[in-house]
Amino acid sequence: MELSLANKQRAVRVELGWLRAVSTAALDACVPHSGDGRFALRELAEVEVAIVSDAVIARVHIEFMGIAGATDVITFDHGELVISAQTAAASAKEHGHSVEEELALYVVHGLLHLNGYDDRMPVARRAMYAVQNRVWRALRKRFPIR
Repeated sequence: MELSLANKQRAVRVELGWLRAVSTAALDACVPHSGDGRFALRELAEVEVAIVSDAVIARVHIEFMGIAGATDVITFDHGELVISAQTAAASAKEHGHSVEEELALYVVHGLLHLNGYDDRMPVARRAMYAVQNRVWRALRKRFPIR
């Protein structure tokens, strides 16, 4: 299984080397965690991550989910993650870390969605975030934080 990552926006400067390495490791780290017992990540040959602008993700959000406005990450069952760089930059500033770290966290979140986790209901959200936090802590130990 492979992960490809493409920066398709120009609004936010993103250093892709570190992000690519962390995202690839995140894929391996998320594979054994399934929210629904299906382990769908194991069935995918590739996960594609597209970093886009708020304008692009807002269009995807309304077209595929019927929800207006930008969001952080949208996950498609066929293995595509669409992530907003501008949303990540705003959140990174708020939380005091780099945009690359925020994007990497969105990748983990999206990978867990692909593997059957759902964060729409409180109990499911707590379960998903518990796994997300464990994976994120492990990744932070392996990769120097920017």
